[in-house]
Amino acid sequence: MALLIENSCINCDMCDPECPNEAISMGDDVYEIDVEKCTECVGHYDKPTCVSVCPIDCIKPDPNKVEDEETLLAKFLRMHG
Repeated sequence: MALLIENSCINCDMCDPECPNEAISMGDDVYEIDVEKCTECVGHYDKPTCVSVCPIDCIKPDPNKVEDEETLLAKFLRMHG
């Protein structure tokens, strides 16, 4: 499952530089996660780094983009070989 950043985001800039897939960017109001690039850090880390560094816990699983670990790993391999 890809992740999403809720509207309660305070734009603290902690998550963006931590994303190994460059899936996080500034949206119109708050940071956004590109579901095509988000692997929940599968292939890089044990846990999503953006979730680990978020000071207000506003990064959650995206219920509209459910993916299992195999799918996330395949996405990682496509992006990083």
